[in-house]
Amino acid sequence: MTKTFRISPAPDPLVVAIAYDGLCTFEFGVAVEIFGLPRPEMGEHWYRFAVAAIEPGELRATGGVRMVADGGLDLVDRAGTVIVPGWRGVDEPVPDRLIAALRKAHARRARILSICSGVFVLAAAGLLSGKRATTHWRYAERLQAHYPAIRVEPDVLYVDEGDVLTSAGSAAGIDLCLHLVRRDFGTEAANKVARRLVLPPHRDGGQAQFVERAVAMPHESARIAPLLDRMRQDIKGDHRLEGLARAAGMSPRTFLRRFEAATGTTPAKWLLAERLARARELLEKSMAPIEAVAEASGFGTAATLRHHFRVQLSTTPAVYRARFGSVAHTARADAGEASGWPGIGAKTGHA
Repeated sequence: MTKTFRISPAPDPLVVAIAYDGLCTFEFGVAVEIFGLPRPEMGEHWYRFAVAAIEPGELRATGGVRMVADGGLDLVDRAGTVIVPGWRGVDEPVPDRLIAALRKAHARRARILSICSGVFVLAAAGLLSGKRATTHWRYAERLQAHYPAIRVEPDVLYVDEGDVLTSAGSAAGIDLCLHLVRRDFGTEAANKVARRLVLPPHRDGGQAQFVERAVAMPHESARIAPLLDRMRQDIKGDHRLEGLARAAGMSPRTFLRRFEAATGTTPAKWLLAERLARARELLEKSMAPIEAVAEASGFGTAATLRHHFRVQLSTTPAVYRARFGSVAHTARADAGEASGWPGIGAKTGHA
């Protein structure tokens, strides 16, 4: 029997994907896979999903697929999240009725999310002026040239600007959608969806869109991959560049180059992302004091943990726990149960 996963209600749970003649099939499939599949194990508060067509009648999709949508753009008026899954061409004009619908949704604080070339629809609607955004690396220069008011970040997987979110190439749309699940329901919920998809649970948005090669040479892969595992296992360790390079049998300069080729980021950024993931998991699953969470996740002090939560997640550990903390742990804490949390400590307290 499938165990139901208890989650708190998401804000405005209706997700509406835009459909159009010439629909990008893969990008649309990403939206359906994350938000549109029945997931009874996630409980009663999971997303609801609908498809809004911008043209009447039967629509063509890439690959010879034809489809009929649930309704028209009136569905956008009720959506909490609107997804633009690609666009039929970066030079194709965006219909005025779609621009008007997106602007109206944005004005009432619905979240607007684009996958790959769908960013050109958001740009045409004026939703990205003065904001950061990304798209597939092939389109980044054209996006910047056409819309100079946008701060285009061509080397990342996705950008979250709060109520407007953009992703890079098609597969990066999966990362962005999982990021939104994580934002709405927490790490454990996102990990459950990722497991259903047989995907790694998290790729940070700041990770490079592509890397030159997995690692420079096979013998270097054999040195770097176990090093990543050791860093995860010893998340509290003092992982300085010189020590990491020495453990990998490389000079610091060569190690930096090989590490970025393998992961798309620097050792410091990679370690920060891992420590944040560990802290979020502990906050969700335990009622340990913030100080203990900071120590167990490698941040050392509660002040350092709070700083990185503010910078990276725009929230605080206490607010994050209040939103995503385990119902079971909260109930035990409310009942006054005192117990030791493995690997963290036996004290209880508040941030």
